[in-house]
Amino acid sequence: MTPPDPRSLLFAQLDPARAAVLTRDALARCDDGELYLQFIASEMFVFDDGRLKTADYSRDAGFGLRGVSGEMTGFAHANEISEASIRRAAETLQLLDPAKAPPAPPPRRNNRHLYTAASPLDALGFAEKVALLETIDAAARARDPRVAQVSVSLAANWSVIEIIRADGFTAGDVRPMVRLNVSIVAEQNGRRETGTFGIGGRRLYDDLFEPATWNRAIDHALAQALTNLESVDAPAGEMTVLVGPGWPGVLLHEAVGHGLEGDFNRKGTSAFSGRIGERVGAPGVTVVDDGTLLGAGGQGRRGSLSIDDEGTPSQENVLIEDGILKGYMQDRLNARLMGVPATGNGRRENYASTPMPRMTNTFMRAGNDNPAELLSRVKSGIFAESFGGGQVDIVSGKFVFSCTEAYKIENGKLGAPIKGATLIGDGPTVLTRVIGIGNDLALDEGVGICGKGGQTVPAGVGQPTLLIDGLTVGGTA
Repeated sequence: MTPPDPRSLLFAQLDPARAAVLTRDALARCDDGELYLQFIASEMFVFDDGRLKTADYSRDAGFGLRGVSGEMTGFAHANEISEASIRRAAETLQLLDPAKAPPAPPPRRNNRHLYTAASPLDALGFAEKVALLETIDAAARARDPRVAQVSVSLAANWSVIEIIRADGFTAGDVRPMVRLNVSIVAEQNGRRETGTFGIGGRRLYDDLFEPATWNRAIDHALAQALTNLESVDAPAGEMTVLVGPGWPGVLLHEAVGHGLEGDFNRKGTSAFSGRIGERVGAPGVTVVDDGTLLGAGGQGRRGSLSIDDEGTPSQENVLIEDGILKGYMQDRLNARLMGVPATGNGRRENYASTPMPRMTNTFMRAGNDNPAELLSRVKSGIFAESFGGGQVDIVSGKFVFSCTEAYKIENGKLGAPIKGATLIGDGPTVLTRVIGIGNDLALDEGVGICGKGGQTVPAGVGQPTLLIDGLTVGGTA
């Protein structure tokens, strides 16, 4: 049997031809804008304390109608996709001043689809999903007698979008997303510590159900919990810090990436504003945002997008090259006002949100240094293996990040694990203090969430091992 066209979920009560006419009429006074239609189905299962605690399933559909005139934006949305509701939304755009410039050209059409259009929610039944969580829970508890508590979650969503512009341009995308998380609490001599691991991406559940995948999740979470059971208080002060590859790229994402988004730079509120062509990082530092990345087996990575939420195809954007600032990430509005092309970074949380410049997969490219040699250079410092939460001032780039797994470094060798370590600094300064870049670039496992302006979107991060001189460490010793 041929599966139904996903677009039918958007046009059950609205003829596509009428949608095009309604959009053209609604945006007649505007120089840019679009009708954004979306259907989304999501589910989450949480297995905690030996039993199923949560089983959520939801479906939602709606539209957002945006008109742009100069720097002014009018926006209205509704959770009903119908001609009547779109007409009501269009009344909001009548408050905009008439456009004084010619209409903005449509997005280019050179995108390629980066992930399956199938729904991960439908491929497996409820019983199979619960059975997986039970299996992981039992396997984790049997792995080590010190395991005191296990929490496992499985989540997926499937989104169908359609973008319609007044100039006749249309584009659509079907976006799957899955995620598996394992959290383990280990106890020894009355002390409890936690370890976590997550994996996911724009794909189906298939590989998450493979024993090799979920066993790796258990092993990582358990190893982190057991390491933290042996941890000692972290030292404090300014010191050399070796930062591990992969997920620690979240520090780069927060402390540097947001400062390279077009809206902050157009308004002059970023530490990188007006500095195109200037040196902002040490030689060898190259930072890239790439929404076209594929993972193992050709599956889409968490931050990847065939098109952004304005219809612009995603692409590779070199932001900093060999320490020199080359450009910013742009949505259509800020690109037009800055006189540069859109870069495929116009993103929104859902149909009830307006797009803004956002990262996709942001990472630092590999260098030529052997990670073991970088470690040998450190006489006294710390190795930050993994990060948890943090706070960042997007304008200044100042950050405070807590380490979930870290170690002392003494005379070029890893020492005792430490707890309570925080890294304190600011992104622009940190880039200039990079004194070693490993040849071991790794991307995260597919669990990143990026927040900005009250909206959250999935994002990817990554980096090689980095040696940073003179970074402030907040400790508990």
